[in-house]
Order: sequence, then structure tokens, then C-alpha cells
Amino acid sequence: MALVNLTSGPDFLLLGLMDDTVAHPVLFLLFLSVYLLNAMGNLSMVVLVRSDGALCSPMYYFLGHLSFVDACFTTVTVPRLLVSLLHPAQAISFQACFAQMYFFLALGITESYLLAAMSYDRAVAVCQPLHYTAVMTPWRCRALVGASWAVSHLHSLLHTLLISALSYPHSAPVRHFFCDMTVMLSLATSDTSTAETAIFSEGLAVVLTPLILVSLSYAHILVAVLRVRSAGGSRRAFSTCGAHLVVVSLFFGSVLSVYFRPSSAYSARYNRLASVVYAVVTPTLNPFIYSLRNKEVKGALKRRLRCRAAPQDV
Repeated sequence: MALVNLTSGPDFLLLGLMDDTVAHPVLFLLFLSVYLLNAMGNLSMVVLVRSDGALCSPMYYFLGHLSFVDACFTTVTVPRLLVSLLHPAQAISFQACFAQMYFFLALGITESYLLAAMSYDRAVAVCQPLHYTAVMTPWRCRALVGASWAVSHLHSLLHTLLISALSYPHSAPVRHFFCDMTVMLSLATSDTSTAETAIFSEGLAVVLTPLILVSLSYAHILVAVLRVRSAGGSRRAFSTCGAHLVVVSLFFGSVLSVYFRPSSAYSARYNRLASVVYAVVTPTLNPFIYSLRNKEVKGALKRRLRCRAAPQDV
């Protein structure tokens, strides 16, 4: 296959989620429903956090940002996935492919750091309840969110520039439903050793840093819980971080299973299916996991629904 100059922009062919097109109509309806559910759940959480005075604590401040990131995260990949389910092997331009990669990486990394910030918040709430308001000040919360966005975009920009500088064949087939970093590296026809080394070291830091922060936070929480003698106190401590721990496990577990598997165990089909977990399923479940296990969120939702119904009763 003849190479073309990158300035002229090679096209890529997104092969979608599955090679077999028989199940595409069913998958289209499924992913359309999931995407609408994602948008409804996450945007509702953003509105609740911003409009309800009872949800003004740092935990809900982080949750509002996480919900916004989740809504954007799925929007980067799912609409094009829906198109590919209706029209398989969709062409995507060089510029659009790497723009998608940039935003996918940036939003995914932002989510990991926001989850780390939320775990720190829960650790302070459990381990230092009397000093919670003094530690988790509005300035510190804004700084943690701002740092999450800044670090993620810098890492994403570096990875995207390194991979986009490689040479690619014209109309290369992408065995995925979006322009994933690992897949694009496998398509490159030029030497990828330098890019892979830089990306692996950077990627390791990107994933392991928030994961280590989460682990340290939960280690402190566990120590604090073990010191609590009453069963009721232990239950209250675990209830404050149970939902967050479920979200963290789903997100980091699926990411590690895709990007840190040995190359000998690489499987395009497995990568596509595992990517659905952290790119589609986890962002959709997040608002429901938090709301179903949280009385304050459910109370805010009921108040919001009563306010909407009130004018009709007059």
C-alpha cells in the first residue's frame, strides 16, 4: 500500500465494534439507549449539584465535574460508533482521527485524576472529620479540579503529537470503534520505538499516579475504620466511600486490562469489548451508582421534581 505524505491527510477506515454485521441493528438500539441514558444521568447530576444548596459540599463539587466529564467522554466515541453500526467501515480523516484521540485521552485522564481527588476528599472526611472544612476549602477543591484538567490535557497533547508524527498508509483499516492509541501505533509504518517508549513511560505515570493516590487514600480510610470500635461507625465510614470504590474499580480495572496487557496477549476483539466498559459503561453507571446509594442526591432529585410539578398543581 503506497504511503502518502501526512500533510495530504491519509484516511482511516473505522471497522467498528464487531466484524459481524448481523447484530448491528440490535447493537445500534442498545448503544443509542445507553448514550441517551448517559446524557440524561450525567447532565441531571450536573444540574442538581449546581442548583441544589444541599449539595454544596466538596464531594458533590467533584461529582458535578466528574458527571460533566463522563457526558463528554462518551460523546467523543459513541456517536461515531452509532454511525458505524448503521454504515460499517466508515472513513475518518487524519485530522478527525487524532482530534478524537486527543479528547478521548484528555477526558479519560481527567476522570482518573478526579477519581483520585474524590478519594482524597473521602479520606479527609473519614480520617479527619473535625478538620474537614478547614482542609477541603473551596480554593483547594478548585485547585484539584484545575490541576486534573491541566495535567490531562498536557499528557494528551504529548501522546497525540508523538503518534500523529508517525507515517501511515492510505486508507488504513482501524480495528476499533474509535482511534485508540494502541491501535494507531500498530498501524504506523515508520519506526515507533521512540514514541512507544515515551508513551509507555508517560502513560504509566498517568495511570499509576492517580491509582497510587486512590490506594493511599483508601489505606488511610481502612486504618481509620479499623480503629472505630462500633459497628455503626464502621458502616457509616464505609457508606461514605462505597459508591466511589465501585466506580474506581470499574474504571481502573478496565483501563489496566486494555493498556497494560503483554503484547503477546493482544486481541483486537478483547480490546474493543474492554474499551466499551471504561468508555461507555462506567461513565453511564457513575451517576446512578452515586444517586442510588446517596440519600442527599435522592433528596435533591425529589425536591427538583416537586419544584417542576408545583406549577401544574396551582
